[in-house]
Amino acid sequence: MTRAFLRNVAEQSYSLVLALTMWEIVCRAGWVGPHLLPAPSAVFLRLAELLQQPAFLNHAAQTLIRLFAGLGLATTSGIAIGLFAARSELGGRLLEPLVRILAPIPKIALYPAVILILGFDHASKITLVVVDAIFPVLLATYHGARMVEPKLIWSARAAGTSEAACTLKIVLPAALPSIVTGFRIALAVSCVVVFLAEMISSSDGLGHLLILAARSFRTLDMFVPLIAISLIGLILNGLATLAGRRLLAGFPEPP
Repeated sequence: MTRAFLRNVAEQSYSLVLALTMWEIVCRAGWVGPHLLPAPSAVFLRLAELLQQPAFLNHAAQTLIRLFAGLGLATTSGIAIGLFAARSELGGRLLEPLVRILAPIPKIALYPAVILILGFDHASKITLVVVDAIFPVLLATYHGARMVEPKLIWSARAAGTSEAACTLKIVLPAALPSIVTGFRIALAVSCVVVFLAEMISSSDGLGHLLILAARSFRTLDMFVPLIAISLIGLILNGLATLAGRRLLAGFPEPP
């Protein structure tokens, strides 16, 4: 499993390595001053130094807590609502107009109102992650469940299978490819949203560290949280891809 994970991360890192190489060349050639754009080698060295400090690890832990809590709630809620809407005519009629109205709204614009209601602690940031990350999972589940062959459902119902059992044993497994895709999109959204929320209003977290460094004009330390959240996203995406392959082992490969 470890080898497969590392291989998957490496497969997704070619363009990243190329971008970092070009970034290093630009900085080493002196085309941009280090006070404006530090070299990636310097950023990674600073990150390695900070990873040995408990204070930095605590900030990273706060970000991960909010990220996992928000993503977990968004995933479970999105799957549940998507299945309900797909299997219920009333649910579908209620869902579609709400999604058309709410999905295009930039959820970060709601953050001041969320802070007023829930305060400055974990709850407001987790809520913002949930309301932004739920839509990819919900829509993927809804459309995946709607694409299930009706004959399979009719046959199960004719054999005496209950509606709940039919949804869990037939519709949900058949919709898994769409759900996995929606989850991976939600993962990327969650990383962005939790970082932005910490930048706007927080006393801890990686986003807060970036703002502190920016206020002190410490350019090198500004890039460390950005690289850290990028690495977190890269690792989590690799794990999600590996888990998706395990879950979808019996499904045909996409063309």
